[in-house]
Amino acid sequence: MEMKINLPEAEMPTQWYNALPDLPTPLAPPLDPQTKEPVTPEQLEVIFPKAVIEQEMSPQRWLPIPQPVLDVYRLYRPTPLVRAKRLEEALGVKCKIYYKNESVSPAGSHKPNTAIPQAFYNKAEGVRRLATETGAGQWGTALSFACSMLDMECTVYMVKVSYDQKPYRRILINAYGGEVFASPSNRTQTGRAMLESDPDCTGSLGLAISEAVEDAATHGDTKYALGSVLNHVLHHQTIIGLEVEKQLAMVGDKPDYLVGCVGGGSNFAGLVLPFLPRKLAGEAIEFIAVEPQACPTLTKGQFRYDYGDVAKLTPLLKMHTLGHAFMPAPIHAGGLRYHGDAPIVCNLAAEGLVNAQAYYQTECFEAAKLFLRTEGFLPAPETSHAIKGAIETAKKAKPGESVVFLYSGHGLLDLASYDAFLQGKLSDFAYPEEHIAEALKACPTVG
Repeated sequence: MEMKINLPEAEMPTQWYNALPDLPTPLAPPLDPQTKEPVTPEQLEVIFPKAVIEQEMSPQRWLPIPQPVLDVYRLYRPTPLVRAKRLEEALGVKCKIYYKNESVSPAGSHKPNTAIPQAFYNKAEGVRRLATETGAGQWGTALSFACSMLDMECTVYMVKVSYDQKPYRRILINAYGGEVFASPSNRTQTGRAMLESDPDCTGSLGLAISEAVEDAATHGDTKYALGSVLNHVLHHQTIIGLEVEKQLAMVGDKPDYLVGCVGGGSNFAGLVLPFLPRKLAGEAIEFIAVEPQACPTLTKGQFRYDYGDVAKLTPLLKMHTLGHAFMPAPIHAGGLRYHGDAPIVCNLAAEGLVNAQAYYQTECFEAAKLFLRTEGFLPAPETSHAIKGAIETAKKAKPGESVVFLYSGHGLLDLASYDAFLQGKLSDFAYPEEHIAEALKACPTVG
């Protein structure tokens, strides 16, 4: 039995998979926030390069990966698929548990899979600087890394609570050459307005997105890069699942359950989307999306059009949402605190093709501790949600079935979170139904 299934570098996928042509129900179009009419490609060119916009709307099932992108990918790809045998034994289960280890990337997570191509496409169109937001800091780190590889400048607006909780993330962003600011900041009109109304605001991804989009839209040499949610981001992440498919075939196996955490949906989608055609063809594969009880977008949010950010600068997307004004509790899984989710993921959830589950942060940290003490690696708080989902799935799986989860990032820069957990200082929080109802009142009425 092989513990690590290593795909030969020569077998690394050279195309991304685009799920749009295979969705059972076509994706609802993004709408202009003012007119409520479908957004045109020209409108998006203010913040995105043309190549990315083309991928966002592409009808092509397969998208070629440019050679310069493959060259940077080879710094860490293909990533290993690992049999979690010691975890299986600790749980006393008869199924097989695998995890796809994306933490081996230079940034320590799956995020470079899209940061690298986004930086490449922008560089090719003469863009000098990229502006972005980050929650836990993994996306900001990944984009700073990608920009350093392609000799570009990078500005990151980091959700204030994470900026304070995770100082080493921002240090790493700086080390790669990026600049990072706590959001809300004084650098944008959006940030200044929030600080004026709430000087103690701890921030949100929706607010940080507003600041980054405003920065990009008001500087001619700057574009915006998003680490999750949008179609092109999900396309880029499918290299994960495409590798998993090949790696399982190498050992004569196939997945019965695919498990990933969901904040915006990119890592989950990257794992499961390449298996969508097989699921639609009747193969029994369950897609399990795991989110925090403190930000229960798929489990309690409404499937409707909403803004992607607090300042209503982004196009309206049809997605599961808790309301764009949602201000999350300061849980330690900073990358899972977004009010919405990727339209592709939400589309599949609405079709009943995704099983969404929500857990409290302390039970996820308990799962992470078990993983650490059996498999030896410290997961990111976000990844701990996938581990919790995989453990619960494995307990119910039949003998011989295979559970595959995405190990989307390490927790080596999250030691303060683990210190708080080990000292019993973490508390659980479930976002109240009445708060969700109140936040949803601000969502626009469309159609």
